[in-house]
Amino acid sequence: MTDALSALGAEKFVSLTTFKKDGTAVATPMWLGRDGDQLFVWTPADSWKVKRVKNNPRVVLAPSSRGGKVREGANPVDGVAEVITEPATVQRLAGVIRHKYGLMFSVVTFLERLLARKQKPRAVLRIALSS
Repeated sequence: MTDALSALGAEKFVSLTTFKKDGTAVATPMWLGRDGDQLFVWTPADSWKVKRVKNNPRVVLAPSSRGGKVREGANPVDGVAEVITEPATVQRLAGVIRHKYGLMFSVVTFLERLLARKQKPRAVLRIALSS
């Protein structure tokens, strides 16, 4: 699983699939960070993906384009996600994302604040890959 962890952790974008209560899969392109032996995504705390993970922690990750198109020949990797809302942890991991994505992070978060007319509370979905 270390190979998958390293490979996915190096990706700029991944398709994160979460599951509705009825089992329907919902894929979303996401930025991804690595924290030790786990991966994580950083997202608004009120997002549907957070709600779905609270109901069903199973997720699937696959390398993708910015638009979410999974790369041809990519092997999806199963995982279990945990919702983290503790402010110090969310802030620390936001710093990991900020460092990885640089200017893109600043532009996207600025636009998000502008469009929402405020800064939204954030959450982290910490993902342990299944073996």
